[in-house]
Amino acid sequence: MKPLFHKVPTQIQSSFSARHDVQANFGSLWHYHPELELHHVIRGKGVRLIGDNIGNFSAGEVLLLGSNLPHMWQCNEEYYQRHAQRKVEAIVIHFLPDCLGRDFLNLPETYLIPKLLENARKGMKFMGTARAKLIELMDKATVATDLDRLIILLSILKTVAETDEYVPIASAHAFYKSNEMDAIRINKVCTYTLSNYKKEISLEEIASIANLSVTSFCRYFKLMTKKTYYDFLIEIRISHACRLLVEDILPTEVICFECGFNNVSNFYRHFKKVTDMTPLEYKKKYLYSSKVAVGF
Repeated sequence: MKPLFHKVPTQIQSSFSARHDVQANFGSLWHYHPELELHHVIRGKGVRLIGDNIGNFSAGEVLLLGSNLPHMWQCNEEYYQRHAQRKVEAIVIHFLPDCLGRDFLNLPETYLIPKLLENARKGMKFMGTARAKLIELMDKATVATDLDRLIILLSILKTVAETDEYVPIASAHAFYKSNEMDAIRINKVCTYTLSNYKKEISLEEIASIANLSVTSFCRYFKLMTKKTYYDFLIEIRISHACRLLVEDILPTEVICFECGFNNVSNFYRHFKKVTDMTPLEYKKKYLYSSKVAVGF
């Protein structure tokens, strides 16, 4: 999808940005920026789109997104209700690759940084001790001043450059920059889909949202995303099904209809195709991982 350029707010007297956000939601803008983004979700949950990846996010997630990697965090619908009491909370750090000076990357001691910048182009999700260390450093970065800020940024770079406790997020990182009309159109399609995935969405309906004929819309969406609209819709539905499965409250048959599928066999077929697992295998894998993480 073609994202919208976003200007990250910066202060002239600062070489990078570190902020602690508490707000109603994370918005719903599909965007990119030249700054790398280190993102720690403290509170909130929903679906995130990063590059060509659709996945769930929840509290505790720590990600590094590379320069110009398009992304969007779409919170669950209750966060967008007019009088919603729930808030999201995150610590977000933005920094340019050359924020410490153009010669910094040419120093012998920083030979790991160019490889890190390349890995970040696909996005990196951190786990284990690396995630715990980054959370601590990011928290300190929001209140540090003067040289302490730079020392913390260097510690963050050292942590993410040396660790192997991460998984890549997107399978591809190449895209070309959009014009404003394309960005607005694709944002409308994404927002409408994320708000209405539980019901049947016809091609006529979604094409009208994009203000295109069905034929033009199908061609346009495939060009922008390298997938059909129905493939995109199914991935959205499966990502929500994954979240409900790991919450372990509803039976699988109920989750099927809750996520917009009209029969169980169809749900199982699509779930297996997207995740390479059955719903039961997915649930068992996640619940086992959670028990191991807390020492059960």
